[in-house]
Amino acid sequence: MQPRPSTFSIAARDPETDAVGVAVQSKFVSVGAVVPFVSANAGAIATQSFANVAYGPDGLDLLREGNEPATVVDELTSGDDEARSRQVGVVGLDGEPAAFTGDECHDYAGDLQGESYTVQGNILENAETLTAMADAFEETDGGLPERLIAALHAGNAAGGDKRGEQSAALYVAKPEGGYDGRNDRWIDVRVDDHERPIDELERVFKLYDVTLLEREAPDETRELTGDAAAEAAATLADLGFLGEGDADGVDAFGEPHREALETFRGMNNFENHPVPVLEDAIARGWGDAEGEGEDRLVDAVWHGLSRLDRA
Repeated sequence: MQPRPSTFSIAARDPETDAVGVAVQSKFVSVGAVVPFVSANAGAIATQSFANVAYGPDGLDLLREGNEPATVVDELTSGDDEARSRQVGVVGLDGEPAAFTGDECHDYAGDLQGESYTVQGNILENAETLTAMADAFEETDGGLPERLIAALHAGNAAGGDKRGEQSAALYVAKPEGGYDGRNDRWIDVRVDDHERPIDELERVFKLYDVTLLEREAPDETRELTGDAAAEAAATLADLGFLGEGDADGVDAFGEPHREALETFRGMNNFENHPVPVLEDAIARGWGDAEGEGEDRLVDAVWHGLSRLDRA
């Protein structure tokens, strides 16, 4: 018999952006290669437990044909001799959710639906894992990716997988959301093997967000001053983008510091954001940023940009 991962996931839709997505964590290597299936012209599907990966493409086809999620679940499971060992969650483009948990899925196994989302899990410590995920998704501010990641964190904190942690994934589709608007692959981030995969997924997502996703232009921008300017200049100097002399006694960013920030921007592929917007983001986000050196600089950019709506 093939390995059966202990998994919890959430499939959801954001009506404001027409985005659909799946976030998942599992004690199973590379869960992102197995569980999530999303399409901007169909919906989102999570297939897990003794996963039947055909549920993904087949279910999306059924959604495109106009079938309701509950009908999709019935169609997928009724013709599957091993459905009693399967688990699947489905969300359509109108946000309607449906799910199925076979009676041979290992305890604790179950699913729970709310407005525009479904959560499901198997081999869990408890049922609270699912209720915590649902509560976090409903109560978290921000866009769909932040809410999906918050649901994973909450589920893990409430109990999570009985067998522990290994991999996590976030896959979100949006019309013309992909690179250069050429497909719908808006967010596709995976952590295949890590001691704290959800934490690592969030870190990689922030980097992905700053690099690949666009934000609305701010109405006004701030200049870097004070301790934030001094510490950011020291970091740019440590990274080799700014001369040591230009990092001494900094109380406000000037031309050499902005030239260094421009070099930093190019080296890290942050061209989606002009230098004044990056400086503004660092000024606003420095106090909330975590980590040291370049990690803190990037985290500050992410926090500062988060006040702006995604384009």
